[in-house]
Amino acid sequence: MTVARAVGRALAELGVRTAFGLVGSGNFHLVNALAEHGVRFVAARHEGGAATMADAYARMSGTVGVLSVHQGPGLTNAMTGITEAAKSRTPLLVLAAEALEPRSNFHIDQSALAAAVGAVPARVESAATAVADTARAFRLAADRRATVLLNLPLGLQNARVDDVETPAGNGVTVPRHGAGEHGARPSPEAAAELAKVLAGARRPVFVAGRGARRARRELERLAERTGALLATSAVARGLFVGNPWSLDVSGGFASPLAAELIRDSDVVVGWGCGLNMWTTRHGALIGPSATVVQVDLDHDALGAHRPVALGVAGDVAATARAVAEALGPRPRGESPGSRARGETPGSGSGGGAVDSRGGDEGWRTPALAERIAREVAWRDVPYTDGSGGGRIDPRTLSIALDDLLPAGRLVSVDSGNFMGYPSMYLSVPDENAFCFTQAFQSVGLGLATAVGAALARPDLLPVAALGDGGALMGVAELETVVRLGLPMVVVVYDDEAYGAEVHHFGPQGHALDRVRFPPCDIAAVARGYGWDTVTVREPAGLAGVSRWLDGPRDRPLLVHAKITADRGSWWLEEAFRGH
Repeated sequence: MTVARAVGRALAELGVRTAFGLVGSGNFHLVNALAEHGVRFVAARHEGGAATMADAYARMSGTVGVLSVHQGPGLTNAMTGITEAAKSRTPLLVLAAEALEPRSNFHIDQSALAAAVGAVPARVESAATAVADTARAFRLAADRRATVLLNLPLGLQNARVDDVETPAGNGVTVPRHGAGEHGARPSPEAAAELAKVLAGARRPVFVAGRGARRARRELERLAERTGALLATSAVARGLFVGNPWSLDVSGGFASPLAAELIRDSDVVVGWGCGLNMWTTRHGALIGPSATVVQVDLDHDALGAHRPVALGVAGDVAATARAVAEALGPRPRGESPGSRARGETPGSGSGGGAVDSRGGDEGWRTPALAERIAREVAWRDVPYTDGSGGGRIDPRTLSIALDDLLPAGRLVSVDSGNFMGYPSMYLSVPDENAFCFTQAFQSVGLGLATAVGAALARPDLLPVAALGDGGALMGVAELETVVRLGLPMVVVVYDDEAYGAEVHHFGPQGHALDRVRFPPCDIAAVARGYGWDTVTVREPAGLAGVSRWLDGPRDRPLLVHAKITADRGSWWLEEAFRGH
């Protein structure tokens, strides 16, 4: 068989079931080989969309994403999506045809291009090593949670290869932080030191990130033992759904109560979380006297974004278990969090102050539990509805959609001024129902994100939230949604502008002509692709969404929402304070 066919067969034998891409002459035979061996190939309309689909699919499925592209421009078209995946440590294998002849118009240094954006370059070196090279690249993506570019030279793809058995790999499932009993344990000394920090804390907060998405049970048990409150980074939203001590998201998206409590904490532990400027509001969410600890599987990630008092290298779930062991068995009569409050068994609260923030009694008081239940969700924060003049307030829109859409939803969000509203007002059932491709902060990835996520989670209703700029950037993938028969809801928050730039530079008196645009009938564009549509200018306009939900859902629905644009979103205002 040929090298192209051998590579396709090897990937199928390694467990790949779905691949994304766009077919050109350079990857034509490889894609056919994938299909021949049972791999579903999802064709996008643009390589940029295909890359993001593969990224989102990997995130939501817990498998290695696979992307196939043509040499040269096929790869360069995909680079924004590949950059997002690399920055997010998404396990993604990019199969790129490669023109090695310098005089070819397709020739570029593809390995250097990959390395420049943080991906790991690799190559099929010969016919004899093609299968082994492929398996090695696949395992690298899985084991290191890396985005790997596997170059397939054009002159090699048609070479004959003997029937070589695929080297046994780890299967398609990706080892993750908190993936099970075999995660990398921290050193006993580090676990004991973290246990000591938590034992002395009165108001600890755990902030769980991407690396903690498989460690809910372990983190909740340790939080109960130490009296910690629970929060997540934006990308891990949904991890602690239903927990009465969850503050939802930390950072720029944090609600006023969540921000208040995180600032008042005396110990902040980031679990598989970078504690970057977004998660900490440029550091403003962490009090000046708070002890900061970071736990991460990657030693190089510890302290990368801010100094930490203690860095622990280890798998999140394994570390949480090790810390619990270091704390020792809970003495009879010890209540949750009493060790963190310095109580002896049976001592009660010791008459400490009782207020809604915990005070000397620690966080976990009935008063604080009631306040979290009443105030921590953004939809429960009072606001003045700015709807009117043919435009709907994005908060009013988002709350109404949250009420209308079924609980079993999968929310994917594009980048822009609008993004905080769907991210925080649309609830999700768990951490695998929120797809947030924002590590590179590129506008235009939202629709493709929703496609990849939807194929990974067919049990949930896919909901994509886009701005008008991002919707028009990715408009070609509207056809992909129709072709795949996805019962998707796309909500376009249309302020007829690049809103972030309007609200960033407008108050300084700068001209905004080049970041504002005339009205565009995005609903009409979507109908041309075969979508059902609803245009919303006021709450009553959402009746069309209800009708679609009650109907056969045989065509996707685009909700074109004309939103108010008189001020920037709260999260953007917070971000500007850090500039």
